[in-house]
Amino acid sequence: MRKPMPSTSKNMRVIPAILCLLLAAAGANSSAAEAANSGWPTNRPAQLRQQAAGTAMLAATSTAGGRIVAVGDHGVILLSDDGKRYRQARSVPTRTMLTSVIFIDRNTGWAAGHDGVVLKTADGGEHWNLLRQQYGQEQPILSIWFGDADKGLAVGLFGMALGTSDGGATWTEIKLSNGDAADRHLYRIVATASGTLLIMAEAGAVFRSEDGGKHWDVIDSGEKGSLWSAAAFSENGASTVVAVGMRGHIIRSADDGKSWQPVASGTTQSLTDITQLSGRELAAGGMGGTMLRSTDGGRHFTLEHSAGDEPITALLKAPGGKGALLFSLAGVVAAP
Repeated sequence: MRKPMPSTSKNMRVIPAILCLLLAAAGANSSAAEAANSGWPTNRPAQLRQQAAGTAMLAATSTAGGRIVAVGDHGVILLSDDGKRYRQARSVPTRTMLTSVIFIDRNTGWAAGHDGVVLKTADGGEHWNLLRQQYGQEQPILSIWFGDADKGLAVGLFGMALGTSDGGATWTEIKLSNGDAADRHLYRIVATASGTLLIMAEAGAVFRSEDGGKHWDVIDSGEKGSLWSAAAFSENGASTVVAVGMRGHIIRSADDGKSWQPVASGTTQSLTDITQLSGRELAAGGMGGTMLRSTDGGRHFTLEHSAGDEPITALLKAPGGKGALLFSLAGVVAAP
């Protein structure tokens, strides 16, 4: 296993923009696992916080009903029905850092994060149940995805990949590849317009599956740095994907993730997330509050403005299509 890197600043908490904290966490030993059995600190329900909207947020999504659901540190889950006013979920059974969230309809969703935690809700995010945990072993999940109520995937550090066919009640380890790519950090799962699954990974690798995750190919994107997020959409009938990552690098695929071309970003700030706002309009954000926008499906990007000094950790199309909602280590950053 590679040597863990030290954590030296507040910005190192961002997932996955700075991995130092996670890499250090991955080095936890069996004594930590034993401590978990006697009461791991995060193995308690999340507390209701007076300034919950100021909690570090790491991922956000919207339900089929239009509700905004954002997850972050201390097990905090924020809900908003208008993108302006936020409140905490009524009950969350963990205080661990949550890094990913997805919904398949207006009520059913999953969240995941540190300690291998997987949560599920059946009421639009109001209440959550604990499906999986490995408190003390520190195997963080960085991305979770479900295609329907049963089949899902979760990925994380050092090539960790898990699959479920019963809605997350049980999980099985999946081996995506052999050789040098086998232990690469896996950052984001994306489903393309054609149904292909892509996993954005370390060292520019893209893992690709056309059969729902049963078999995977490793695609060399030509990028040398880590790819942290991607937006997938259909453009003129073509399954298109735009991915972002380290040092402001952006790559684009117009053939369902089979081949990739570099796109100029105009910044060297690492980009942590990207989202589709409308047909050909995309927004990307990253370190130092960097914000980029494209109006031609990701072929060109314009550096817009800084959303403050805190790293942008998640972007989401605002209700009514009025720009993007921004989330950061300082919590909810902006609303239309």
